Amino acid sequence: MMKNNIEMDQANEINEKNMISELDSVSEMKEMKVESHMISNERTTVDSTNEGLDQLTFADNMEPITVSRKVTHGKGNMAGKRAGRVSMLLGACAMTLGLTVAAPSAGAQKLEQGVRSEHVLQLQEQLSDLGYFDAGMTGYYGTITKGAVRKFQQAQGLSADGVAGPATLNRLNKKAKAEGETLRQLAKLIHGEARGESFEGQVAVGAVVLNRVHSSEFPSSISKVIFQKGQFTAIDDGQFNTKPTQTSYRAARKALNGADPTNGALYYYNPKIATSVWSKSRPTLLTIGQHDFTR
Repeated sequence: MMKNNIEMDQANEINEKNMISELDSVSEMKEMKVESHMISNERTTVDSTNEGLDQLTFADNMEPITVSRKVTHGKGNMAGKRAGRVSMLLGACAMTLGLTVAAPSAGAQKLEQGVRSEHVLQLQEQLSDLGYFDAGMTGYYGTITKGAVRKFQQAQGLSADGVAGPATLNRLNKKAKAEGETLRQLAKLIHGEARGESFEGQVAVGAVVLNRVHSSEFPSSISKVIFQKGQFTAIDDGQFNTKPTQTSYRAARKALNGADPTNGALYYYNPKIATSVWSKSRPTLLTIGQHDFTR
């Protein structure tokens, strides 16, 4: 839930943001239009016995961008021996193709300016580790990210177009390991703030963090928003340090990939226990579980 001592000067109505980008120095991402790039490959099976794992690698938590195809399997009518053989051959080929396209493939990835996703966040962290990216981690591919990619490409003898295609991503993966620290921080905050809420409620908390990153009223990086003093109870009371679940990671990825059940909310609170008059005076956008979300 939100801290009740938020400064009164934040009471100005915040217009819904449709324009975001990275700032040249700190907040460039608040000036460019977001073209959300939704990633459809959601994990649908979660082993409940493994919930609570904190030391997952970033590769385990990333949702690879893949090219999906539907393969139809059909059993041929056994009209004759030759027809039966052809049917079996086609079925085997289709099965092989299905297995091939379903496998995660780095070659299917292409990240470019305007994309917002967990993969962009990974890209930024890797470029930062190599010294090419010195802005806040946002998960948005703006001009700063494009420039950093171009510098990396030039240093590696690649085509310097500022687009992170298969060749660039493969080279980057060989140079820097994807640790996923920012994703882990977001999952930990979601777990600390909303682990008793529905999945939608957990995604909503993550979306508030991302909405703040894109707002001129808050810091321009995910980590700085999370650790901004006096904003999140989980940071102050230590619940942030508890181990996030697989569901928390899924909710974090969902928010990073553009999902926002709150319709642009910047604040939330539990009306049953909140005492702040200021919080209760804010227009409520919607209620999800125990939280009222406001702007």
